[in-house]
Amino acid sequence: MAPYLRYASPAGRWVLLATVLGSSLASVDATVVNLALPRIANDLGAGLSDLQWIVNAYTLTLAAFLLLGGSLGDRFGRRRTFVIGVVWFTAASVLCALAQTAALLIAARALQGCGAALLVPGSLAILEATFDPDDRSAAIGSWSGLGGVAVAIGPFLGGWLVQAASWRLIFIINVPLAIAVVWIALRHVPETRDPHADTALDAPGTALAALGLAGVTYALTEASDRGWRSPLVLATGAGGALALIAMGAIQVRSRHPMLPSSLFRSRQFVVANLVTLIVYAALGGSIFLLPVALQRVVGLSPLQAGAALAPVTVIMLVLSARSGRLAQRIGPRVPMAVGPLVAGSGLALLTHVGVGSSYARDVLPAIVVFGLGLSLTVAPLTSTVLSAVGEEQAGIASAFNNAVSRVAGLIAVAALPSLAGLTAGALRDPAGLAAGFRVAMRNTAGLCMAGGVVAAFTIRNPKRGPRPVAAAHHCALDATPLRGNARLPGV
Repeated sequence: MAPYLRYASPAGRWVLLATVLGSSLASVDATVVNLALPRIANDLGAGLSDLQWIVNAYTLTLAAFLLLGGSLGDRFGRRRTFVIGVVWFTAASVLCALAQTAALLIAARALQGCGAALLVPGSLAILEATFDPDDRSAAIGSWSGLGGVAVAIGPFLGGWLVQAASWRLIFIINVPLAIAVVWIALRHVPETRDPHADTALDAPGTALAALGLAGVTYALTEASDRGWRSPLVLATGAGGALALIAMGAIQVRSRHPMLPSSLFRSRQFVVANLVTLIVYAALGGSIFLLPVALQRVVGLSPLQAGAALAPVTVIMLVLSARSGRLAQRIGPRVPMAVGPLVAGSGLALLTHVGVGSSYARDVLPAIVVFGLGLSLTVAPLTSTVLSAVGEEQAGIASAFNNAVSRVAGLIAVAALPSLAGLTAGALRDPAGLAAGFRVAMRNTAGLCMAGGVVAAFTIRNPKRGPRPVAAAHHCALDATPLRGNARLPGV
């Protein structure tokens, strides 16, 4: 094996650049697409359920294959898997840009998610495997911070492209960036793999996870148009649920499970992931509907809508590490209880948004409160997940927590419009969309606050001082932050 790289060396900087640019492809794309949804609806004649699938097709395949992507990198080479993921993601991006119907765009987005499932875990695993142990925290901290800057810039760039030219450019712009990533990776990133990794893969578990998530998501999405009593909705929902139950049974009995059952012997690990599921469902649902409401109800341009969401990212970049250190001093229970309550209050403030609303009066205060709440929550939450298991299981624990956050958003985007009474025609009726948006924000506010209550009654502070950890770093609005010194081969 090649010697470890040092953070301050030229070789180390090249590796860091490749991983930052590669992971930014997926993280920026996930946030920018939401801004383009109203223009996509106009150009392709898409209804609300189509927009749900444009978002969820990507999240579905990413969540379903995320653990598999990490395993492939460990077994067959992290650089190889990362490069394949970048190429796959970019080819799918071109298909997205060329799509002439909503159905073709949805299919291309699903392919994008498959590529992201290969490159997302590979980017961080490369840093963990190639940098000297003394420099890993610095490397991962820089990766997280620079990735956060990319996420902050993404909405401005994406909103400008959508407004000045076409939504198709938000996918085409991935091409030159991907070419640079592949060139740097092949030239400067050393190949690494886990020599002790089992070559067998949990193919049945992966397939059942994908089928189960697809069935449940389809049922939740189509229920708003077909009704909850529709035979198709009932059949796909029940089939998806059965597939997920079967996946759980296979995981218990498999010789090569994606998820070792030993993870779930930790009560702290289980309840922290439950809080993740609740809070990120509120986050995913609100971030899906907010850009649409800002454009169709408030009347903002795509660029203005992108700028409207920027305060959340900026607040989290500034405060997430500090909240991680606070949790180290006082324990995670209070931050994880108070944070969702504050974030839920921000979502509740968004219920004042309607036709003729002012951004400064009705939107900005809510966005700031929401961002403050999330900054209190996400870093302690992830540190709690990782500290609940042994160091040797930190990688799979982080990967599972990341997948839980994606699944939470997937379910929320599928179910929330129906629960809020939003139908396919809501995009053409600003007043009706505003009414449904207010109901949706009440639902997400209540859900987020429920996450705080669950944390208050279930999360335990360590009996002794928490073991030393590097500050947690937030890397994207749609993903959990990552702890600096953990082994993370899977995410």
